[in-house]
Amino acid sequence: MVALRFRSVKDGPVAHQKVREQAMDQADGTSGEQPWLHQLVVVVDGPATALSPISGQFEVMGTQGFFVDDERAVSILTRRLGSDPLTPISASARGADAEFYSAARTLGDQGPDPTVELEHRRSVDGASMTETFLVHNRSGVRMDQPLVISCAGDGADISIVKAGAAPQSVLPVDLDPGGVVSWRTATQQVQVVCDPEPSSTDAAPGGEALLRFDLDIAPGASATVTVRITTRRTATSLFDSDAGSRSVGWAGGIQVRAGDPRLERLAATGVLDLQHLLLRDPLAPADVFAAAGTPWYLTLFGRDALWTARLALPLGTTLAAGTLRALARRQGTRTDRSTAEQPGKIAHEVRRSAAGGLPPLYYGTVDATALWILLLADARRWGLPDDDAQELLPTLRAATGWLLDQAAANEDGLIRYVDESGGGLVNQGWKDSSDAIRFRNGTLGEPPIALLEVQAYAVEAGRAAASLLEELSPADAPLAGRARTAADGWEAAVRDRFWTAGEDPYLGIAIDGDGALVDGIASNMGHALGTSALTAREAALVSDRLMAPNMLGQFGVRTLAADNGGFNPIGYHTGSVWTHDTAICALGLMKEGHREAAAELAARLVAAAAAFNYRSPELHGDATPLGRPLPYPAACRPQAWAAASAVTVLQLAIGLQVDVPNRRVDLNPPRSMPFGPLRIEGLQIGGYAVSVEVFADGSCALQGLPSDFEILTIGAEGDHL
Repeated sequence: MVALRFRSVKDGPVAHQKVREQAMDQADGTSGEQPWLHQLVVVVDGPATALSPISGQFEVMGTQGFFVDDERAVSILTRRLGSDPLTPISASARGADAEFYSAARTLGDQGPDPTVELEHRRSVDGASMTETFLVHNRSGVRMDQPLVISCAGDGADISIVKAGAAPQSVLPVDLDPGGVVSWRTATQQVQVVCDPEPSSTDAAPGGEALLRFDLDIAPGASATVTVRITTRRTATSLFDSDAGSRSVGWAGGIQVRAGDPRLERLAATGVLDLQHLLLRDPLAPADVFAAAGTPWYLTLFGRDALWTARLALPLGTTLAAGTLRALARRQGTRTDRSTAEQPGKIAHEVRRSAAGGLPPLYYGTVDATALWILLLADARRWGLPDDDAQELLPTLRAATGWLLDQAAANEDGLIRYVDESGGGLVNQGWKDSSDAIRFRNGTLGEPPIALLEVQAYAVEAGRAAASLLEELSPADAPLAGRARTAADGWEAAVRDRFWTAGEDPYLGIAIDGDGALVDGIASNMGHALGTSALTAREAALVSDRLMAPNMLGQFGVRTLAADNGGFNPIGYHTGSVWTHDTAICALGLMKEGHREAAAELAARLVAAAAAFNYRSPELHGDATPLGRPLPYPAACRPQAWAAASAVTVLQLAIGLQVDVPNRRVDLNPPRSMPFGPLRIEGLQIGGYAVSVEVFADGSCALQGLPSDFEILTIGAEGDHL
């Protein structure tokens, strides 16, 4: 970080330019390497996100700035009081809001304690950002130094920023009467309006606008300056999606009280972050889905959005319905090798342009189609209305057909992937980095690849599709029968092809292009839990493997075992811990009846979140020698399925499973009670707001459902009560 220091107020533009040149010389991300995020303070609301160091400033380096629609609208935003650069003290962020505290150490009373302070509040709202600067004079003398703010934008695309390109020159600024400042990017008009109006405006030699506010603050008094930055689209893109945070009221509706206060903070932060990651479907703005994460993935990713909506079902079915419909509108209808599109296939990602290298609408995912079916089935269990499910029948038929077609394309019936375009993703499961699929000795499996978890998803999806088709459309009985038969085949394949031989068998990662079992021990096996692909004995073996020391770290399940030849504790998919991955493993353990193992993973998720101020990152390394998780520097934070994992932790803490069509709720808290007594208010089951309480003796109660619901709990011996 470059400290901003000025010789005097009167030579501000010249001094400002020198500071800017110094910052450019020392800027992060000029070497062609992806900028790191782990020390930045991040806020987000839909397509808008702001990233800064703890100073709150954007200082011409790395990923700092205010981005809207994947374009950096503001690349420079700095402040000073007179010649004092202001020393950062602390910062915090949650959802769309952040607070920064700084001190003017050269102003006010002489002595060790700062007496002139700056409280800086940031709030992002859709396509705008409001900066509120409160200058507090706690000294015994008047504070008459001006607040000087500089601002400018470079219009850089997020793909250019991610590539580590050198900072671009700022765009020309217009200084209008009344202190209004504006500039234009390739796709947006940016306007800066201040309250009160600046005492003066000027342009620095580097092109930034300098806004000066003359202050005269008596001892014990404060002054406020508000800077509102708005953006307006001046050109359309392929995916102009607006913020969807106001479509739900989760943040105010969920209340948690627990013996362990960390659970309360994780729930509050995760739910709020998730709400502000919501986007509206441009084709149907009433529908919302979760953007994958900021700043790299503020758009629709099929797999991420589907898993996020599944994990968030205890908040209601609004997100699930919007996600299902948004992806249904973009379901594949033809075969196109350049985009990996196939009839019935669910898309991998939608981008505003092709700037990132992949087609704007790209289908290179092997699991999203099965996950779409599973979200529909799960949403039905949580109370998705019949009309919504009926509306999605054509998509369900086509998605089921895609699964059957993929199996029919291979003699052994496995669902495989290979990049036929030559320019798409080499790996197309959730672990989609090129080095993710490893044998136990660390060598890479070569495509075509048949992933374990994809076959397990297909088992559950085939059976779920059959049940849904039989229930909603009896005329589809033949398709339902084919899906059920295929699911039985996939289950047999998991049993016959994916278990290692020997006295201590385990599930491998995949079958490679040569037909060999990729025998690395990895978290993939955890995704098979709860899918009906495993017997009770097999599920117990998977549980034992996940909880073994080489797989279970202090803060979650490793993506790859620590004794693998390719293990890297901070490798993207080769040993790091992913928040959602651990949550999915825990949810599967709960479904298989391994409540205590699930509770242990939930406790580790909370411990990890606490180390990141309760904003769980996309991924992280395991414990350092000091007992803290190691940040993965480029991880999105917040990130959708990591934020949604906070909801899963609540579900695990109370052992909640739901079947609204059959009017049944299972409520089985783990006996270990990892978070002590707790009460959760505002969960949604079948459209009813419910409260759940777990008492100190382990007993529990649920309130808010009609009397025709059957609520089952499990006693100490495992019997239903």
